[in-house]
Amino acid sequence: MYESRAYSAAGAAAPLALATIPRRDPTDRDVRIEILFCGICHSDLHTARNEWSSIMPTVYPVVPGHEIVGKVVATGSAVTKFAAGDLVGVGCLVDSDHTCPNCRADREQSCPGAVFTYNSPDRHLGGVTYGGYSESIVVDERFVLRVPKNLDPAGVAPLLCAGITTYSPLRHWGVTAGKKVGVVGLGGLGHMGVKLARAFGAHVVVFTTSPGKQADALRLGAHEVVVSSDAGEMAKHAGSFDFILDTVSADHDINAYINLLGLDGNLTMVGAPEKPLPVSVFGLLFGRRSLSGSLIGGIAETQEMLDFCGEHGITADVEVIPIQKINEAYERLLRSDVKYRFAIDMASLRNA
Repeated sequence: MYESRAYSAAGAAAPLALATIPRRDPTDRDVRIEILFCGICHSDLHTARNEWSSIMPTVYPVVPGHEIVGKVVATGSAVTKFAAGDLVGVGCLVDSDHTCPNCRADREQSCPGAVFTYNSPDRHLGGVTYGGYSESIVVDERFVLRVPKNLDPAGVAPLLCAGITTYSPLRHWGVTAGKKVGVVGLGGLGHMGVKLARAFGAHVVVFTTSPGKQADALRLGAHEVVVSSDAGEMAKHAGSFDFILDTVSADHDINAYINLLGLDGNLTMVGAPEKPLPVSVFGLLFGRRSLSGSLIGGIAETQEMLDFCGEHGITADVEVIPIQKINEAYERLLRSDVKYRFAIDMASLRNA
């Protein structure tokens, strides 16, 4: 075991502050990674402040961060996929039971024994796992991902959550050239949905409540932008979409978007509204439409996503910050005051 510096929260009302955490020495199958960049996900804020206590109560101290890009500095004797100096990533998962049907189908995110990158039981050291707001991390090589060398590492970091969260349902529901795809919301998830859907060859329409986001939506790859409060513009698209990706976590009228789906169209939720959304079943019955949800992706699919992004030159739009500004970044995140993700330069922690 060794010690690593990190930023952690001691309680729901406590700011993130400098701390020291334990990390295990690499086992035969482990990779030790020096963290270069870590993205900030809204899940980090929810967990740090114990806002999901009814579903996933936070164990303190908590070290968030599951959008990790770093450099391999050591490997266990049985590691075959990685070597010192490799640029790698770690996403939301660091282990699973490896034997259940979901694991055998490369869907580790649905494994009953899935171990998340932070705030999950740590079977090696006891307590809970600690995330990427730290100098280094040790991970089983089966949960380490290769990062394309042509991409900016800071922009890659959010791909490990926001990227796979939007990529997985686009792939699952068969988004290809010729399909008409809607993206609801243009934030951290939505901007990735636009970039990826456009790269798949789809006709992409962004729905936003903010007229001021129209120019940026087009810059990111949208073909059309609809201000959702404009009933006339919404009506023009009725019954025409093959797929809609809903990234909004605030309360909103989901039926307005279900009615935009065509025959056998699907709307997938990746945003997580705090309260249940009322759904009109008749909107689903007519047109055999479906409503579903999606949570990240398995390791194989996440590597596929990274390779796809490498081929198409896709990264997240990021604002790079030092770790010392993490609490300010959380407040800005609450105000949607970032385009479109924060990435922490972890050199700011090592050099502090």
